[in-house]
Amino acid sequence: MNAEAPAREGRRRPSLVVVLLLAAVVVAGFLLWRGQETDDPFARYCSAVEDHRAELGAALSAGKETGLLRALPVFEDLADKAPDDIRDEWGLVVERISALEEALDAAGVEPASYDPARPPEGLSDEDRSAIRTAATRLGATDTRAALTGVEQQARDVCKTPLSL
Repeated sequence: MNAEAPAREGRRRPSLVVVLLLAAVVVAGFLLWRGQETDDPFARYCSAVEDHRAELGAALSAGKETGLLRALPVFEDLADKAPDDIRDEWGLVVERISALEEALDAAGVEPASYDPARPPEGLSDEDRSAIRTAATRLGATDTRAALTGVEQQARDVCKTPLSL
């Protein structure tokens, strides 16, 4: 029996080594796969752009300011995932849309029904001014340039439109 014991031990070692090598390959493959997924900011961003296209298109079909307000959660997500070269533009877009949303909320006004030519009865001059200022800033040249920049980035880098 003693002669068989070394033979069994010899067989166990290679099988243990093979199992350890296979485990190492699986772990390394998983780490490489996860690393590729999270290390490439453009891939992560482009994936988010693609994922949000339909939702963004539906939100924006509601009209100019109302559509932008409905799209705000999508824009916030895209801003969070944006690569450094477009982060400032997304920041400005989100900031301007959020400011309009806050002004409308503070005034207790529904965005879809607000008409600046015929503001709701009882709307204070201060609230009307805040809404007008936020809307003006949202339509400003720098905001339009930022929107154009994020749309161009999506087309050029992600090869897909944002549906703006």
